[in-house]
Amino acid sequence: MTLNTVPKLPEIAADRFLLRPVRLSDAGLLALHAGDRRVARGTRSIPHPLPPGATEAFVARAMSGQAPEDVWVMDGSVQGSAEVLGVISLTRLDRDQSQIGYWVAPAFWNTGVATQAVRRLIEANPHGARTLFAEVFQDNPVSARVLTNCGFEYLGDAEAFSVARGSRVPTWTYLHRIA
Repeated sequence: MTLNTVPKLPEIAADRFLLRPVRLSDAGLLALHAGDRRVARGTRSIPHPLPPGATEAFVARAMSGQAPEDVWVMDGSVQGSAEVLGVISLTRLDRDQSQIGYWVAPAFWNTGVATQAVRRLIEANPHGARTLFAEVFQDNPVSARVLTNCGFEYLGDAEAFSVARGSRVPTWTYLHRIA
């Protein structure tokens, strides 16, 4: 598969944006938002500062069809908003399970974007999962609220390494059973 070929991920319409596969033209806005310390510190894998080429490598991996997760961009341009509001992903696990992850650009925090993206991805269920998992850092109660508002149930405490923080961070783990 070449860089110009996007994997066959479905586009998923939401009220205020479209969840769509990553494209080459997203690299600039992804770098801008992922390079924000607040975004990076809320994730396991985004380093801060963002090294040169990191965003391009992420885009290439997402478009290759060989990434460990399926990645969608929250594209607000369909409603006259920004082309990249954030990112949401699903990682396949075993036994019909997937793990959801997401981040939203700070300009769109507290606007319902994350909740709507998570809800739409659950409804679309592109992996055909029976169970979804998610985790959030314990110092991010807003993301925990997004999950509980979308029907996730608290499962327990754990820890995860954050590249941006350079340390292990306490997490809350959630699950969502799909009917």
